[in-house]
Formats: sequence, structure tokens, C-alpha cells
Amino acid sequence: MGEQATVCAKVSIELKEKLANLGVNVSELIRRQLQAEVDRLEKERLKKTAREVSAIFQKIPPEEFIESVRATRENR
Repeated sequence: MGEQATVCAKVSIELKEKLANLGVNVSELIRRQLQAEVDRLEKERLKKTAREVSAIFQKIPPEEFIESVRATRENR
């Protein structure tokens, strides 16, 4: 997992007691949820980038794109 940092959050005493009574490992829950949020946001960013790239590629005439790919292959 590498180096770690501490993250703090204030919650109501009632919530903390409920979590304890239910046997919830708060640290593990927070780690999982933060990772899930990072994964979701990264996926969202990739989708946005893919849409932007797609819009740019759609502006390029197919013949020009094909010629560019061929030229790149020939330069290898």
C-alpha cells in the first residue's frame, strides 16, 4: 500500500455509536469508499477525454486520417 496519510472527519456521536454497535471497521470503510470515489472520478475523466478526442477525430476527413496512419507505418 506504500506510505499512508491520516484523514480525519467529524461525525455525530450517535453515528459513531451506531457504527461501533454494528461492528463496522470505520477505517476500512473509509479506505474502500475513498478508493471507489477515486476510481469513479478517474473513469468519468477518461470518458470525458474520450468524447473530446472522438469529436476531434470526427473533424478529420477519413482519407486524411488513413494517409496519416499509412505514413506513420512507413516511417517505422
